Amino acid sequence: VTQLQVGQRLELECQTNRDSGAFWVRQDKSGTLHFIVFISSISRATFAGNEKTSTRFEASKDKSLYRLVVKSFSPQDEGNYFCLMNINQMLHFSRGLPAFLPVTTTPGPTTQHGTTEKDPYLRNQDPESSMEKDLNFSCGLVIWVPLAGACLLLLIALTITIVLCQQTRRRRCRCKR
Repeated sequence: VTQLQVGQRLELECQTNRDSGAFWVRQDKSGTLHFIVFISSISRATFAGNEKTSTRFEASKDKSLYRLVVKSFSPQDEGNYFCLMNINQMLHFSRGLPAFLPVTTTPGPTTQHGTTEKDPYLRNQDPESSMEKDLNFSCGLVIWVPLAGACLLLLIALTITIVLCQQTRRRRCRCKR
């Protein structure tokens, strides 16, 4: 779709060589993921809230093609759409399919004497890199905190073992022959 409009029907497709079912999710402008539907390998759709049908979406499977339809596109449907598959206990994401309404531009504020005030809260930041940094930080915590805890436990166990071994050596006596 080149230009989306409110009320338009939007069809998204995900083609795969696996027959393990597919999930459709939407990432909104703030980076939050929203589950839309799971389409099973036998073409059974389960929408958010464990519903069998949806007023906003249609989902289907045709051979190796998993299809999501936004029945009547609205501003709340804007975002990047992803098809996900769980293959051998690993999630595989498709590239994001952007679906956004055209941006309406308004004239900017006028400035006097060629000076502008900079708003310290406005940042030109890429939301994807920001989300990636957040995910990397979270993944780092999940990996490093337990690893550091395990190392600390091993260090304590090693220290106790050394202390006990030294005490055992001192208690040994030599018998005369």
